[in-house]
Amino acid sequence: MRIEKHPILDFDRGPKVTFYFEGRPVEGFTGETIAAALHAAGVKVLRHSVKLNRPRGFFCAIGKCSSCLMEVDGIPNVFSCITPVKEGMQVRHQQGRGRITLN
Repeated sequence: MRIEKHPILDFDRGPKVTFYFEGRPVEGFTGETIAAALHAAGVKVLRHSVKLNRPRGFFCAIGKCSSCLMEVDGIPNVFSCITPVKEGMQVRHQQGRGRITLN
């Protein structure tokens, strides 16, 4: 589900890396964000809204909207749309439905 060819943009992908989403291995490329790699792997829901528990997905891709906040290597409130994948990193859905605090 990645764009492989584009008439205007070039995709300079680095080597493949494996990270883990909810304990499952997922492949990404060095330089690719967590949200982009998850989207390419078919994961469309990154979190749920606090108040109404509605699904939220890859939206702004610039770290401004909070739709992609996830827990990364045990750290909550990480913007997965601007955080690059790293070999072996552990990514999980944000736990709890309390107030969101940005680091």
